[in-house]
Amino acid sequence: MTLLCIDCGNTRLKWGLREPGRWFAQEALPTADAERLDAMLPQTPQRIVACNVAGPVAESRIEALAVRRRIPLLWVRSLPQHCGVTNGYDDPAQLGADRWAALIGGRSLHHGSCLVVNSGTATTVDVLDAGGVFLGGLILPGLELMRSALARNTAGLPHAQGEFRELPRNTDDAIASGCLEATLGAIERMFRRIAAAPEPLCLLSGGAAETISRLLAIPHRAVPNLVLEGLARVAESE
Repeated sequence: MTLLCIDCGNTRLKWGLREPGRWFAQEALPTADAERLDAMLPQTPQRIVACNVAGPVAESRIEALAVRRRIPLLWVRSLPQHCGVTNGYDDPAQLGADRWAALIGGRSLHHGSCLVVNSGTATTVDVLDAGGVFLGGLILPGLELMRSALARNTAGLPHAQGEFRELPRNTDDAIASGCLEATLGAIERMFRRIAAAPEPLCLLSGGAAETISRLLAIPHRAVPNLVLEGLARVAESE
């Protein structure tokens, strides 16, 4: 069976086609262009599993694709427990579906304590213990959002295109480095919660993962798309 997994985020729609045990296509497009997905698919899948945090317009476009191609569609929503993960949120339904899927994806790839990091428009940093319990996590602006917020809300700061420097000596580098140091600090501070556990690991995904990975001073592994991994795991469990 060919499975289409769709992670519809605020900025990008990520999708992957999967046969049992392997991905044979993964791509992304702007969420605003979600209607283009139909033409991008190299073949018609037998099933779609999706999550969406981009609102009703994006959701309706995915549903239209499923109806047009007559493909069963499963929307993944946050649950109190599923696929070996227990949702520790005060209100489990309030947890974003993409974070929930990423946690399930993280659990499928690493059975020890782990930090599940997804770095897109927002950066999420979630703690999952060795028993599969989601203990809590952070949401902070993504790197690009931090830079744009400084440019938009201050009179004298540019939309920085600088590079990371340990001791920045110009404004663009100071902004780029500050945003990255803030993100690294949040991730590394959260990792302290699991650092004493056996074989702790940070699983790192999202558009800024490569940038963050180069400077991250904790054990970590980059995963192309943790949300897609989680969606595939949910599909396998149905």
